Amino acid sequence: MSVNLYDVAYNLEKSLRESNEYQELKRLYDEVNADESAKRMFDNFRDIQLNLQQKQMAGEEITQEEVEQAQKSVALVQQHDKIGKLMEAEQRMSMIVGELNKIIMKPLEELYGNVE
Repeated sequence: MSVNLYDVAYNLEKSLRESNEYQELKRLYDEVNADESAKRMFDNFRDIQLNLQQKQMAGEEITQEEVEQAQKSVALVQQHDKIGKLMEAEQRMSMIVGELNKIIMKPLEELYGNVE
C-alpha cells in the first residue's frame, strides 16, 4: 500500500491546529497582541532573540553586553503575566513538536543509527 506522505503531513498540520495546546497558544498570543504594552514588550524581546540568533548563525561573536541585555529582557517578559503564560504555552507546543519530530525520524534512526 502506497502512502502519500504529504497528505499525512497536511493531516498532521490540521490536527495540530485543532489541538487544545495550539488553541491555547493562539488564544494567549492574541491576548498579548491585544494589549499594547505587552505586545511592545514581547516584540522587543523577540527582536533581541532574533538578532542574537542571526549573529550566532553568521558565526559572529555575541558580546557580554548583548547577553546581559537578553537576560534582562527575558526576566522582564517573564514577569508580565500574559507574556509569561504565552511563553509557557510556547514551551509546551515546542515539546510536542519535538516529540513529533522524534516519532517522524524514528525510521531513519533505525535505518542509519542515531542521526542526531
